Amino acid sequence: MATADLWADPSCPWTWLTAQWLLEVERVRDVQASLHVMSLSILNEGRADPAEVARLMGPVRVLMAADLSLGQAGTRPLYATLAGLIHSEGRESYDRDLYATALHRAGLPHTLANAADSPFYDDALRASHLAGVGLAGDDLGCPILKLRRADGEAVAFFGPVVTPCPRGEAAGRLWDSVVLAAETDGFFELKRARTRQPIFDAAI
Repeated sequence: MATADLWADPSCPWTWLTAQWLLEVERVRDVQASLHVMSLSILNEGRADPAEVARLMGPVRVLMAADLSLGQAGTRPLYATLAGLIHSEGRESYDRDLYATALHRAGLPHTLANAADSPFYDDALRASHLAGVGLAGDDLGCPILKLRRADGEAVAFFGPVVTPCPRGEAAGRLWDSVVLAAETDGFFELKRARTRQPIFDAAI
């Protein structure tokens, strides 16, 4: 079975689409995905409005708390419910109600919502973020995808950035293409300008 690791921030709409694609890939290819926490606040330190940077810390702190407490059994379902509420359901207020709803839907302890306003998890959050950035490069964005070549060497990319999320065999073919690109040692970038906003269909 192949493995894939995705570093994601639930506030990023493009990452939500990438995450849905990767979980769709699990259905059509022999792939096991793991989700790790990345932070837009850390990524944009010194470049974004401080108030917005502070606001975006809430969801990733809660996600980091779930990751530390429960591992993938907490991270994957909570990411899906948080990102789904924010992007697919249009929840714009990062408040206690958002976290309580996400935790309830994920079947996780509501006490994890306390992490949203606590800097206690920030060191672990930064370490998780830097683990992903260190693989792909700090001049890139969110998400970061890591996979392994046939020889076992790890390769990481920013993206793929897609909209809408490919489903079924279309998702599998995109995965096959990413794997093929990773097998080319000197391959770094293939990009075009975005001509549409994120399109959300049925959530994972």
